[in-house]
Amino acid sequence: MSRSFQPDPADAALREAMSRRHFLASGAHLLGAASLASLSGAGFASKALASTAPFGSMTHHAPKAKNVIYLHMVGGPSQMDLFDYKPGMADWYDKDLPESIRNGQRLTTMTSGQSRFPIAPSAYKFERCGESGMWVSELMPWMKKCVDDVAFVRSMHTDAINHEPAITLMQSGNQVPGRPCLGSWASYGLGSLNEDLPTFVVMVARSTNREQIQAISARLWSSGFLPGKHAGVSFRSAGDPILYINDPPGVARGTRREMLDAVQALNESTWNQLGDPQTQTRVQQYELAYRMQASVPDLTDLASEPASTYELYGDAAREPGTFANTALMARRMVERGVRFVQIYHNNWDTHLNVTGRLPDQCGDVDQPCYALIQDLKQRGLLDETLIIWGGEFGRTIYSQGGLSKENYGRDHHPRCFTMWMAGGGVKAGAIHGETDEFSYNITKDPVHVRDLHATVLNLLGFDHERFVYKHQGLDQKLTGVVPARVVPELIG
Repeated sequence: MSRSFQPDPADAALREAMSRRHFLASGAHLLGAASLASLSGAGFASKALASTAPFGSMTHHAPKAKNVIYLHMVGGPSQMDLFDYKPGMADWYDKDLPESIRNGQRLTTMTSGQSRFPIAPSAYKFERCGESGMWVSELMPWMKKCVDDVAFVRSMHTDAINHEPAITLMQSGNQVPGRPCLGSWASYGLGSLNEDLPTFVVMVARSTNREQIQAISARLWSSGFLPGKHAGVSFRSAGDPILYINDPPGVARGTRREMLDAVQALNESTWNQLGDPQTQTRVQQYELAYRMQASVPDLTDLASEPASTYELYGDAAREPGTFANTALMARRMVERGVRFVQIYHNNWDTHLNVTGRLPDQCGDVDQPCYALIQDLKQRGLLDETLIIWGGEFGRTIYSQGGLSKENYGRDHHPRCFTMWMAGGGVKAGAIHGETDEFSYNITKDPVHVRDLHATVLNLLGFDHERFVYKHQGLDQKLTGVVPARVVPELIG
């Protein structure tokens, strides 16, 4: 018999029973929950409100992964400069992209007004690596060492052509903001492994190029229509990792405890009177925030890490806010039971000056990605931790703006791009999908964003068709209403 995930029946009944006045008031509660999410938002349920506890291990089948580390390269990495080797393009330098390759597609992105579309072969050398024979660019020397630990998907495609909707689709399964992101779905379905830390943590790593090209906002780690406790908790790269994590000056820990007890009593009274589910969220967030005052400083204190850690991740791991530092933090988090870690790395939007900027971008992430895989492996954590790497779309083989053999620009390209996954039940050494000689169209084994989501949920133990949440009278799913499929070739 098919089994679906549903909200707690008591919660659902109470929501239905709320009056119009209480429904309107809930808007303020949602704002309060959003602000408190900077402090907490994960799977702790107080004894008084134990009915709201996460679903825990209620999966549809045995999961292969119990943690996820999602590394999102904001802006769209250039697949033909990194992982989709196209040696034949050297003979096409400065020739126009054939009309037949475009298949009559009208270009609607930033190059739509160009008079011609000159081919820009990659400026970088490639090498065939590992037993899998995966071609990897010279920009990724560390990744060359671990291709046999990784499953590459060279046939990703998406519906969106601009960053905001494309990132939103990649994170939440829909181009329209307001739906739960993948991390929130994982929190909702799997629950917490550590009562003293959030279930879902977000970090935004700065790039060597300090310019912030794309906006990265909290809506990307929103819980949407799921309870607010499943929203991502953002850790800052400078100062205290979480705002207000320390007691205010002059306020003793015991006094803080008494204050929270009083606030909890008021919230529970409100719950008994109104049955507003957001009241539960407030209680849980305050309690978790209190315990995080002890757990977070221990988590973020890297003094105990040996010198070998920095030899593996690189010296940049010592500096808060770098990608290397966030990768190391991600390992420490999954060690302590954080279910889902999301890391954003900005500035992959190379419309111009690819050769001037791409080396820095790759330099930021190459060694730390290799280190994260090896670190988890040697600690026995890779088999149960799924790592995902990729952007929201790819780049065009033709140049945007001027073209020279030394430099070129690339526009957005949703029709094909490359992502990779490692650990967590993924088939190591797999190379899935192919593109044409221009890295413009997929010629074999396409994988849509929805298919990626279905596959990730499968690795976490869920049937994406039955993993639902009742909202507005509908069974809502991460993969939506358009057909999606699990990609078995990616599962070990």
